Amino acid sequence: MIYFGPVNTFLKIYFMSHSIKGIIADPLTRRIYKGNMLFEAGRIVRIEDANDVPEQYILPGFIDSHIHIESSMLVPYEFARVALRHGTVATVSDPHEIANVCGIDGVNYMLENAQEAKLKFHFGAPSCVPATSFETAGAILDSKAVNELLKRPDIFYLSEMMNYPGVLNSDKEVLRKISYAKKLGKPVDGHAPGLRGREAEMYIKTGITTDHECFTKEEALDKLKHGMKIIIREGSAAKNFEVLHELISEFPEQVMLCSDDKHPDDLLLGHINRLAARAVAKGHDAMNVLQVACVNPVLHYNLSVGLLREGDTADFIVVNNLKEFNVLQTFINGELVAENGRSFLPLKTHSIINQFNCNEKTPDDFKLKTKSNPIRVIEALDGQLITNDIVAHVKTESGFAVSDPENDILKLTVVNRYEDTNPAVAFIKNFGLKTGAIASTVAHDSHNIIAAGADDESLCRAVNLLIKHKGGLAFVNGNDEMVIPLPVAGLMSPSSGEETGQAYSIIDKKVKAAGCTLRSPFMTLSFMALLVIPDLKLSDKGLFSGKNFTFVEI
Repeated sequence: MIYFGPVNTFLKIYFMSHSIKGIIADPLTRRIYKGNMLFEAGRIVRIEDANDVPEQYILPGFIDSHIHIESSMLVPYEFARVALRHGTVATVSDPHEIANVCGIDGVNYMLENAQEAKLKFHFGAPSCVPATSFETAGAILDSKAVNELLKRPDIFYLSEMMNYPGVLNSDKEVLRKISYAKKLGKPVDGHAPGLRGREAEMYIKTGITTDHECFTKEEALDKLKHGMKIIIREGSAAKNFEVLHELISEFPEQVMLCSDDKHPDDLLLGHINRLAARAVAKGHDAMNVLQVACVNPVLHYNLSVGLLREGDTADFIVVNNLKEFNVLQTFINGELVAENGRSFLPLKTHSIINQFNCNEKTPDDFKLKTKSNPIRVIEALDGQLITNDIVAHVKTESGFAVSDPENDILKLTVVNRYEDTNPAVAFIKNFGLKTGAIASTVAHDSHNIIAAGADDESLCRAVNLLIKHKGGLAFVNGNDEMVIPLPVAGLMSPSSGEETGQAYSIIDKKVKAAGCTLRSPFMTLSFMALLVIPDLKLSDKGLFSGKNFTFVEI
């Protein structure tokens, strides 16, 4: 064993044969036994029974089966520095967030930044850039561009096909993308919230293999019976574990786990290891839990990750027991990359890529003349990406509709960040904010500026802070202002996970102190522009019904 660098930044590199003893939990054979595992040159060479072993469990590493790294607000390298501590050895990562901002250059940025991160990132080819034609994005990836990406050995699958109306209506461009992936033998990820019955069957029959958007068990069962695999999502905003966890025991070979979108403060606390502990606490057999958390993603996506078999790459973790899953060590390719909550990846500086082309606004830009009252209002649902389309009376002043914090109806705006246009304005309920405004350039999927506020002046100030910093999260409340700059595509910070996570925790508390009742205000806000999730959302071009896939009058 050779150590490089000072104690606080060293990496442990293994050049000769090494072994580790413990209680081996093998979900492939469903055996739990005392063993000794020998590995050299990054691969497992032999696993043998043993008697005198320490009270520690050796198991395959955890895998996040669907995640947008960008939503952690960390570049891949910094994401890895945190996730490795929690026993995550690999991800299935859709880079469509940065692709919507920077196109192919954005995808290349993610691949290059991840190269020295040790954690095994498996990126897909974004299938929907832009997600719809009803919003302004920073790039377009047509079927030709997607095909070129899919041909690359470092692209493992076709990312979530969000344009399910295009699939059902046999849109030629959509079907070409799916066809290219199938010809290359690469899986196609799905995204079809609420799709049931005959439409779900049609969607699946095109070759789409997974869905992570089920928000009822009945919907999941409907898709499972047609051969689709269900990925149970538990992210910072969308939380479906409680309604879907029974599938872990009922369909252990057809289920996986994911976070989809995970904010940095949340990631500091844990990752898939926390879901595994929750599942065991719910009464699920530990072998079934390891099957869905570690094995199924490797088999489904053909990942370059070992599964405790002789000849496999030595990717494994050591935990205290099969209940809490407290991670003691994480090994990738036989290298100890994290131990006892500490990552051995050194801090680095990271390059910047971005696209931001709009000028600052004035409060008058956010005025909305009332033509009728009541009006359509977006009803946000805590812990869900879906929204309701409701009708409510709106407060007016001098003929203009204004925020009404007392009745929890706030003004919502989406500002095009790629060119100078008038902001789109609507109203939203269930944010609970009493004063001030919040704004974000994390606004799925085109990542324009989205903001909600208790008054037009605060709304404008929050938006302008982000224009000035060319991306980030902002909160203003009287004389109090806070910005977390996200200069990498307006989505990610080049800072460490600890620094970004701590800053996010502070701004989150400030927003909640101003009355916001949501568990994850910024994450929920970011999905209010996601048109492919029903029902009522706002794009930079206007109010949109995800149920009917058309613009609607306010």
